[in-house]
Amino acid sequence: MIFAFFLLVIAFCSSLTAIIMLRPLGIKIGLTDRPNARKNHVGHIPLIGGISVYIGLFVTSLIILVFYPHHVSELMTYLFASLLIVLTGVLDDRFDLSVRIRIIVQIVITSIMMFVAGDALFNVGNLFGFGDINMGYFAYPLTVIIVIGSISAYNMVDGIDGLIGGISVATFIPLSVLFYLSEDIHEMFFCLLCLAVLTPYLLYNLQLTKYCSKKIFMGDAGSMFLGLTVVWLIVIGGQKHSSGLSADTSAFSPIIGVWILALPLLDMISIMLRRIKKGFSPFKPDRDHLHHIFMRAGFSSRETLIIITIISLLLSSIGVLTTLYSVPDYLQLGAFLSLLLAYNYSLSRVWVLVTIYRGGTTVNRLSR
Repeated sequence: MIFAFFLLVIAFCSSLTAIIMLRPLGIKIGLTDRPNARKNHVGHIPLIGGISVYIGLFVTSLIILVFYPHHVSELMTYLFASLLIVLTGVLDDRFDLSVRIRIIVQIVITSIMMFVAGDALFNVGNLFGFGDINMGYFAYPLTVIIVIGSISAYNMVDGIDGLIGGISVATFIPLSVLFYLSEDIHEMFFCLLCLAVLTPYLLYNLQLTKYCSKKIFMGDAGSMFLGLTVVWLIVIGGQKHSSGLSADTSAFSPIIGVWILALPLLDMISIMLRRIKKGFSPFKPDRDHLHHIFMRAGFSSRETLIIITIISLLLSSIGVLTTLYSVPDYLQLGAFLSLLLAYNYSLSRVWVLVTIYRGGTTVNRLSR
């Protein structure tokens, strides 16, 4: 217990130290976010949050490997793949890489995850009530799609102060509970480490103390890194493995992943469908995300952050409840698809809901 607490402190301090050291460097080399038509912040904000989070995990992982060398293969594979995604994100933050380059890198990283670490979606659960579905060789393209989709969802949802951090907290907490319930202590503790390294970022991003008054952003490096980490943990937890209560069991059903990632997935899928419907690229940036809607409805940035984080936590907690009460996979799939349809329908008519909320006053309608 004392050693675990020590590691959490090291994770926090490593991430905090990285922020303090990298912030002036980010400004010096131009790794900053500049205000434009879609970004209303003041000044050039360093995009070093993701790098600091990775450094915090990296330093702590090295200490873990000293005391638990039997985890060296899986942990080093994750750290190497994560380093690639962070470096790609840094280059994207600095030079604005094309979507094609980012996808190619993500495919390479997913290949490392599948063929080096051996983590892929071979079993997707009992989705239709006829028994577990084993994907065979189709597990590989499916895993690529899932990983790229999850990384994109996290990348797209990051739009206001604290949001990517809040949603990540609302993801890692239920994941840690799920791993704890299955007695997968190593994965559970890793989720706690993720929370520890995220805390300094939130302190600076939200400027919560006078000692953390200099704002930083997560950047694409951070959002993509967090998206990769979350989906990797979901794949590990949803597949057969030998840890926990007994051999050849999984920590949770694979379908639980859609609840863990629910809000980023709902927002990404609905936004991309709207862009395609309007004849735009699904990757074209806009201001129609959920956080934009709340702010158009009159909520402040901080109020929007709190509301969306709570919604995300409630949705991801459904995965914990359905695991505790052994809800069949096919019912969970049906419930999520129904939620997606309802969310997409509401988003397409959101200007009506905003008008009603504001007492019938005229608002700037979202394009239909």
